[in-house]
Amino acid sequence: MRYLFLIILAAITLLGGCGVWDSTAEYTKETWHSTRELMDPPPVIDTDSYQFTNPNQEKLAKLISPVDGPLTSLIRFVNDTDTMPGIDWLDLLMARFPWVDRVLVTDEEGTIIFMQPELPVKRISKPLVFEGVWRQVSLMTVVDYSDLGPEMYIGRPYFDDIKFGGLIGVGFDPRSLMRLCPDPKALIIIHPGHNVWTLGADVDKKALLAVDWEDKLKSEVHGQVRVGNRYYTWLTRYVGKDQYIYATESVDPNAEGSWWPF
Repeated sequence: MRYLFLIILAAITLLGGCGVWDSTAEYTKETWHSTRELMDPPPVIDTDSYQFTNPNQEKLAKLISPVDGPLTSLIRFVNDTDTMPGIDWLDLLMARFPWVDRVLVTDEEGTIIFMQPELPVKRISKPLVFEGVWRQVSLMTVVDYSDLGPEMYIGRPYFDDIKFGGLIGVGFDPRSLMRLCPDPKALIIIHPGHNVWTLGADVDKKALLAVDWEDKLKSEVHGQVRVGNRYYTWLTRYVGKDQYIYATESVDPNAEGSWWPF
């Protein structure tokens, strides 16, 4: 009997201990969750804080985002190269940026020593002239206006040790990038003093070019401009030291409010 009593007592004690353990575990778990939330709170994204209050800027942002993103990536890719590129660099560039038409490398005199493809569909209509002090400017652009349309070249120097070796040029038709836009006909790209690029937009190109962009860009990086009886919302984009302008017809010329981080 004594043996049986001891077994029963041990069983009762064990069951009681389990109850205590369960309670302790729950308390520890709750305490851990509370402490963790204080020390490492779950991230919450406030999407309302990024909403546009100006419908004109919202429209332009939606149009240029799929265009400017790839362009910015190409700029960084080219700008990160300061030695003569090899075949691996070329293969990677063509794989990442399939809309690029041509890559060329020159010697220090400007003579082309390598070009891919060797026989491009769109030939260079006139010599590409990159004027710059290459110790001060790492990247600039030249646009060749051929019969088949514009070809924009991003050029940067490469060096052999510290000696200037020549230039790397990457060319593409800016209209190829514009096709990435959700509504290509609504987007306009202005090359101040030269031309206006569109994919069928109904715009007065001469009137847009007649705007004194040089003076405007001295103090502004975005805004709204009236051309004839239409209003256009615009935003400038630097490619190296050169400025180009994204624009679209305004939704509401009288709209106020801004989200642009400028």
